[in-house]
Amino acid sequence: DASALPFEADNSVSCRLKSQIPDICRTEDCCLGIDEAGRGPVLGPMVYGICFCPISRKEELKDLKVADSKTLTEAEREALFEKMDEAKSYVGWALQVLSPNTISNSMLQRTKYNLNALSHDTAIGLVQHALDCGVQLKEVFVDTVGPADKYEDKLSKIFPGIAVTVRPKADSLFPIVSAASICAKVARDFAVKHWRFGEDLGEVDADYGSGYPSDPKTKAWLLRYLDPVFGYPQLVRFSWSTAQTLMDSRGVTVHWDDDDDDEDGEKAAQRRNNRSMLSYFSAAAGGGSQSGSNQTHRFFSDRKLKSLDTL
Repeated sequence: DASALPFEADNSVSCRLKSQIPDICRTEDCCLGIDEAGRGPVLGPMVYGICFCPISRKEELKDLKVADSKTLTEAEREALFEKMDEAKSYVGWALQVLSPNTISNSMLQRTKYNLNALSHDTAIGLVQHALDCGVQLKEVFVDTVGPADKYEDKLSKIFPGIAVTVRPKADSLFPIVSAASICAKVARDFAVKHWRFGEDLGEVDADYGSGYPSDPKTKAWLLRYLDPVFGYPQLVRFSWSTAQTLMDSRGVTVHWDDDDDDEDGEKAAQRRNNRSMLSYFSAAAGGGSQSGSNQTHRFFSDRKLKSLDTL
């Protein structure tokens, strides 16, 4: 299955999925399209896709009736993906599945790595993957992220000798980009629909709505599965403003002591009659004996975290 196995095993990390490289793509000049699915939703991965075929046969993609994935139903997308798989003698594809965890950690790390930069680097990595596999690329068509002219110039400098075309709505202009769009969307839909929750949430309501922040059903799901201390399941992009706003309003307030404050964190916590964060890590190495009300929270056990008193 296009979108299964590696990501299902561990959906907290990103992975690459790919088809076999058609022999003809190693001997004939080829074109390649790039598109993504799931840039805007607060739930689930973002998937970047490439599709490639010989330039001499790109008109045959039109015969497959590929179109912008957003204009197709889920059933139509899956049927077209199967048709492309049947055309594997001359059509190849690869996908980069970026987990919600990867996206949020990138955006919130100390050195900011925004979604546009992540998108550019992912697209560049997929083009390089095709080249490394021996695909004879001569033309690349890309659905733009950010200003099209700057992105086109950037890609042209990285891949000299390849004619790069970057356009808004490229998925509706170039069949090879439409094909990449379908691959990416089918993979994302599968990942969200068959999401394996690592957290102990019991019977999870899988009716997330569209996954977009403006969808009332999605917002209701976020509220239902918001842990006031540890936040959201890893299906959620916690860097999205919708998720952050709900966490700020419904989560437990955390008091942060300024670095220049003379009072250390433990003393400040005692003064406010709160527990210091350090107190959660003061048990004997290995977690000590835990019983009754002092059971390890699933946040730590899910991540195989244990308390240490020496390093």
